[in-house]
Amino acid sequence: MEKSEAQNEVIQFLRRRDYVFVKELGQGACGRTVLLLDDQIREYFVCKKFTPYSESNREELFANFVRETKILHRVYHNNVVRVFNYYLYPDKLTGFILMEFVDGLEVGDYLTKQPEMINEVFLQSVNGFRYLEENNILHRDIRQGNLIVREDGTVKIIDFGFGKQVQDSKDFDKSVSLNWWCELPSEFSEQVYNFTTEVYFVGKLFERIIRENEIDNFKYKSMLNKMCEHEPSNRIQRFAEITKGIQSDMFFEIGFNDQEMACYRRFADSLEQQITKIENQAKYVEDIDRVQAMLEKAYRSFMLEEIVPDSASVTRCVVSGPYYYNKKGFPVEDVRDFLQMLKSVAPEKKRIILSNLHTRLDAIARYDIEEDVTDDIPF
Repeated sequence: MEKSEAQNEVIQFLRRRDYVFVKELGQGACGRTVLLLDDQIREYFVCKKFTPYSESNREELFANFVRETKILHRVYHNNVVRVFNYYLYPDKLTGFILMEFVDGLEVGDYLTKQPEMINEVFLQSVNGFRYLEENNILHRDIRQGNLIVREDGTVKIIDFGFGKQVQDSKDFDKSVSLNWWCELPSEFSEQVYNFTTEVYFVGKLFERIIRENEIDNFKYKSMLNKMCEHEPSNRIQRFAEITKGIQSDMFFEIGFNDQEMACYRRFADSLEQQITKIENQAKYVEDIDRVQAMLEKAYRSFMLEEIVPDSASVTRCVVSGPYYYNKKGFPVEDVRDFLQMLKSVAPEKKRIILSNLHTRLDAIARYDIEEDVTDDIPF
């Protein structure tokens, strides 16, 4: 067999996988959703089948369904629903998406029962939409039913039926018309829907929840007011700005003790000394739980040493992408103490710690990938 033929060979998986039907979950404009059980591994999944209400524009709606599949298949974040598999039948204009089962309450119902969780739920929601923003994904249907909070307090953004992957400026044209639940932002009059618009709807959603439930322990009122500005020129522009705005001035206010601050500073100083240049397109690892898990794995490989043998095993836990590093000593005890602190502090503190690490790294020189940099070791 020629190599080119082998590369194009179709691999067929002939064994059919059967699921147990549990119950109907609902019917939207583009699809019917049901709850299924995989009785081999005893796990529940949501299956969304493309079955539009209207047959007159089935072809157009199927294109939307395929787009939703592509978007969800590329994302992986704790606050965004996961897709595990999909089955598309273009010749029949139908298909299925097999997704994570999010067992929880709509965000408003959850906060009615547990108003003390308002700050945590708000921060998780912003983190989820920031991740979508970083990956150029517009949700375009932000409402209570599309933010679900599980019993353990984890927020999940669901339903990307109107989602769009942004490729160029034309993708910010407003191309969907929904029955919105709040006052529309002024850019709608210019047929614009962009990430600043997403900021507006997330802000208005939490503004309504706080008002209707008379919640008085919300910490981020000034930030929420900036999110809800009717004019985009007066509004905060991006979810990344919201995160930085919330966290930049909170390190001392939230109650870090002297030991925690000293532990953070030792680790941050050692990390900063390792990295000499960061490529312009490199990103930071944004999920603090992932940072912690990666550090724990790295630490097990050098925990008996005094100095980390390969500092890249630590730096790659925070920086995702090309960078240059040197071999200055990274004390093992700094990694150990930092890990112990991460395990002991609340989620809100963890996010602030990660944000401060990113601020440290922002001060490091950047370079273009085409540059010939030979002084240090590339990774």
